[in-house]
Amino acid sequence: MDRPPQPSGSMSRRRFVQATAGLGLTVAGGSLLAGCSGQTAPFFSASAGNQLETSRLRISHFPGICVAPQYVADELLRAEGFTDLEYISGPVDNQYSTFVKGEVDVSMAFAAPYIIGLDAGAPLMLIGGVHIGCFELFGTDSVRAIRDLKGKTVGVPGLNTAHHIFLSSMAAYVGLDPRVDIKWFTHDPARSAETLAGGQVDALIGFPPVPQELRSKGIGHVVVSSAVDKPWSQYFCCTLAAHREWAAAHPVAAKRALRAILKATDICANDPERAARRMMDGGYTANYNYALQTMKDVPYNRWREYDPEDTVRFYSLRLHEIGMIKSDPDSIVKKGANWQFFNELKQELKG
Repeated sequence: MDRPPQPSGSMSRRRFVQATAGLGLTVAGGSLLAGCSGQTAPFFSASAGNQLETSRLRISHFPGICVAPQYVADELLRAEGFTDLEYISGPVDNQYSTFVKGEVDVSMAFAAPYIIGLDAGAPLMLIGGVHIGCFELFGTDSVRAIRDLKGKTVGVPGLNTAHHIFLSSMAAYVGLDPRVDIKWFTHDPARSAETLAGGQVDALIGFPPVPQELRSKGIGHVVVSSAVDKPWSQYFCCTLAAHREWAAAHPVAAKRALRAILKATDICANDPERAARRMMDGGYTANYNYALQTMKDVPYNRWREYDPEDTVRFYSLRLHEIGMIKSDPDSIVKKGANWQFFNELKQELKG
């Protein structure tokens, strides 16, 4: 390999909220990076207090069990005062388009597509990291390391999807040019097992439930797991983004949304059975066993240990190297990252 390995019961709505109560609802003042200038604009005045500005919250809905915290957070969000919750579906090959259209207030997704969106001028603000690695690269016998992908056919749901962007970053890190060294094959993620087992591809990359299905059926072998293999395991995978103008107008809401999702991340780590059941009950997955295995496979318990700015800088470098973005890491951070609320919540929600 190209890297060394790095060493129940259902619950009522009231009990679910009570289980995470007592962690505090205080909101501190702060600042938001404004535009590309690197200047700061106040989130709100010192007299704004902690009054929630809106009870409405629109969240992007993308397929994948690994984004469980934003769905497990449903009751927690309501406890924070969001009585009007709406999940908005968006195209899987353009995870920031719903922000551009002003259809979404917050969304949890892989950091790299958000970086591409910021480079293109999307009105995004990255406000926190949520969990470490969920992507896994599976290969046939001809692929034992990332470098073995040169000249090989690799399956992704589509170009410019999170899968394609992540694997392109991996290839660039080991000196491959994904634009010319890899033959991309697009396929339906729901048919990943047949695609790899049938020999249509030499390798494919997936996030839950695809890795769980491939392992359960004994198809292929893991080449890289971003949850345990360096350097990928040293950075956030999913981050939380907010619409820039919405966050500026609703700073209390932005922090409360982030707080609820981080609390839900802890639930995924500490009570995986409950989290998996809520994914089933909400209709976000059809397979309880895969959902439960995802809760156990993804390091949901490590969000306090990482700095999301390291993630933004790392992936910005990779994407810049292969021409997916024009901006350098400093510019990306200035355009759309503010970690004040995340850093405050690290202290407020100490485990």
